[in-house]
Amino acid sequence: MSTPRYSVDDLLYLMQRLRDPVDGCPWDVEQSYRTIAPSTIEEAYEVVDAIEQDNFEHLREELGDLLFQVIFYCRLGEEEGRFNFSDVASDLVAKLVRRHPHVFPDGTLESRVGSKRSDDQEADIKRRWEAIKQEERDSKGHQGVLADIPLGLPALTRAAKLQKRAANVGFEWSDVSGVLDKLEEEIDEVREALQSGDKKAIQDELGDVLFVLANFCRYQKVEPESALRSTNQKFEQRFEYIESKLREQNLTPDEASLELMDQLWDEAKVALKPKG
Repeated sequence: MSTPRYSVDDLLYLMQRLRDPVDGCPWDVEQSYRTIAPSTIEEAYEVVDAIEQDNFEHLREELGDLLFQVIFYCRLGEEEGRFNFSDVASDLVAKLVRRHPHVFPDGTLESRVGSKRSDDQEADIKRRWEAIKQEERDSKGHQGVLADIPLGLPALTRAAKLQKRAANVGFEWSDVSGVLDKLEEEIDEVREALQSGDKKAIQDELGDVLFVLANFCRYQKVEPESALRSTNQKFEQRFEYIESKLREQNLTPDEASLELMDQLWDEAKVALKPKG
């Protein structure tokens, strides 16, 4: 028997049933915006994880889980008379049409430009995009260039966003050498803090180093969270290689010498080096 095909309308109905106070799911009935927020963050990261592993079958499933989070919030909003899924979808389309006058020149979903863009036009599109977003921030009463960057973002991602926003209004080094000079300056300040033994100073200076590194990533068009996730994965693979080689010698990591583990680490770097 084949699995039936369902629609977004079916998903909305399912959510209504889950939240039914009479015969719904007790767990779902008890939830609120705040209680499901941590799950939303988790599901978003699982989407990213599937993408980075090129696991597209899993990505399909994880996108469904993330969509369910949106449906859940919309159901809560509908129950409270605040908004529903249709409102969210409509607002999103309106916003994206407004932000893309280079695609929808008349401000309608049906309008088209109908011509290939030049490099100069691409640069103009970027400027207009930022100007439109600034107008939206102003209309919401946000004061200051950095005012609406969410505090809940991962710290490295937020650092890059803060720096990008500041750069858009001219607060920027003239070239990447300025960033590297700043990095060297901050590392020197870490050394000074270490000599002083002041834990708070050490934390502050390490934070400054990370902040400059995030800016360097932005200069190189590298997303810092993605870069660090990639390095984390590389470290895991290499350490797992060390563990597997130690097991062949009936050793555990805490029984092995640092010299042996260093040797195996160097082997792992060669053995696990990407082909091509």
